[in-house]
Amino acid sequence: MDTRRRSVLAAGAAGAAALVTGCGDGDGGDAPATQTPTDGDTASPPGEELARTADIPVGGGTIFKEQEVVVTQPTAGQFKAFSAICTHQRCTVGSVSDGLINCPCHGSKFRIEDASVAAGPATRPLPAKRITVSGDSILLA
Repeated sequence: MDTRRRSVLAAGAAGAAALVTGCGDGDGGDAPATQTPTDGDTASPPGEELARTADIPVGGGTIFKEQEVVVTQPTAGQFKAFSAICTHQRCTVGSVSDGLINCPCHGSKFRIEDASVAAGPATRPLPAKRITVSGDSILLA
């Protein structure tokens, strides 16, 4: 009886995982990817290097258009990454200045600390992206 119950629970968990994996957030934004290791899996290799830590100004940020990500450094040594695609009408943000990530299309502005909306017309923050800081390298996870 215990073996059958475990099989049913495992099958239900696998089905739920498949369902969640297939669902997006509905706004076209990219949610950070997650990976749950299973028996026999090894750690993922480091991601693509975006920049050196010295390349990201304190109180500012840098946009990586090809990777569609913006990396900010709100305070010294604190690095954040967000989608560079505006949540208003999917334009690529164009600059980072005065503590804000700026979209050139319709004037939306997002705070470099958490990508929350500082000025519309966007009503949702930029989705977070995963990065890893390894030594002086900032890697896209």
